[in-house]
Amino acid sequence: MANLHAPKEGAAAEAAAFSLPETAISRPIDALVRRIGEAFSWIWAILIVLIVGNVVLRYAIGTNFVALEELQWHLYAIGFMMGLSYTLLYDGHVRVDVVAEKLSHRGRAWVELVGLLLFLAPFVYVVIMDAIPFVERAWRLNETSPAPGGLPARWVSKAVIIVAFGFLGLAAFSRLSRVTAFLFGTPRPRPASGDAGPT
Repeated sequence: MANLHAPKEGAAAEAAAFSLPETAISRPIDALVRRIGEAFSWIWAILIVLIVGNVVLRYAIGTNFVALEELQWHLYAIGFMMGLSYTLLYDGHVRVDVVAEKLSHRGRAWVELVGLLLFLAPFVYVVIMDAIPFVERAWRLNETSPAPGGLPARWVSKAVIIVAFGFLGLAAFSRLSRVTAFLFGTPRPRPASGDAGPT
């Protein structure tokens, strides 16, 4: 039964999809975001090993280390935040396509433009501006975990907020250049480099 519907769904998805042209601005930014995303993807493998190790320590040996448990939370947060820009780069974020799939490519590009300028850019700005004093305070106080045996230097994990949202802002700027290239021809569209995205 599923096979009967697969071609129709695949055709609908293909018809709804469209790619934005690359620009001289987007290429180096996208390459940087791609490299960073691929490097940080290893966090998930490390996190799995850490979780399994913590389970073994707790249930097989009967002990646990607070620092290792806290490290799990920090790695999860770092992986999630650093993955935001990579997800935007490959258009893998959640969308409400019920409306978008009925629009022309140009209409979808206008929705993208409005979303980037009115929603994503202000959000990134607010998060970074609020995170700076948050990280500064942790640095100044040399904040550590309140739990005995917890992790030191909490400013390190908090600083990832600024870094991750900085990369998200870069990815958004790159995407904005691609949208304006599609809509207005500025900056000038470049031939596609042939990157098909993550496999």
